[in-house]
Amino acid sequence: MTAPHPTILATSGGLRPGHRTAVSFGALVHHAVDLSGVHGRRPRIMYVGTAIGDAEHFTARAAEAARVAGFDLTPLQLFPMPNLDDVEGTVLEQDVVWVMGGSVANLLAVWRVHGLDGILRRAWQAGVVLSGVSAGSICWYEGGTTDSFGPELRPVTNGLGLLPYGNGVHYDSDPGRRRLVHELVADGTLPTTHCTDDGVGLVYHGTTLTEAVTEVPNALAHEVIREDGRATETALPPRLLPSPRE
Repeated sequence: MTAPHPTILATSGGLRPGHRTAVSFGALVHHAVDLSGVHGRRPRIMYVGTAIGDAEHFTARAAEAARVAGFDLTPLQLFPMPNLDDVEGTVLEQDVVWVMGGSVANLLAVWRVHGLDGILRRAWQAGVVLSGVSAGSICWYEGGTTDSFGPELRPVTNGLGLLPYGNGVHYDSDPGRRRLVHELVADGTLPTTHCTDDGVGLVYHGTTLTEAVTEVPNALAHEVIREDGRATETALPPRLLPSPRE
């Protein structure tokens, strides 16, 4: 079972402290699984931790979160070499690919070295739901704002471009992000940019934004467009998702 059309859920959330585990999957991860349409078996989710250097401790935490959620989790690791004989075949077997946050600049470089950029595009076209948080959100777009290069936020403009927009993550918790997004949209560095407060996700069918959803009450999504050389922002109120049970 795969989604009936190419689907992306780009988020600034999805992970939370667990009741008996360090990390659990929040409502946004569960919504990514729902979008895949899987039923009658355990959902298959691939965890991609490239942006944090495939940190083994967090891969273990993701595996525990999947066990609690009732998902079958497959980690894709690229350090020091791919951990799978058939990367593309395994990706195409998944219901959801969930990409962890971290350095989006490093993530994009490593993915391209290993051809994962093309594999993920084909998986998206085949109906595997692509999702993730922070760097795992920006990667699907033309670009966004990042601290990949140091504490001072800078633009990244070489995203995979599956979605023809910019992306602003952590829009409410890091005030520098909103300011920089407005500057980059105003000067044309980024196209129309879709942004998420912490806990919010954006659902795309194909390249069309169909819904904003949230696991945090009162959080918002935002669209920033360029008009007469200036950035204009519009709030996109999201739908509150039900909390998953542990």
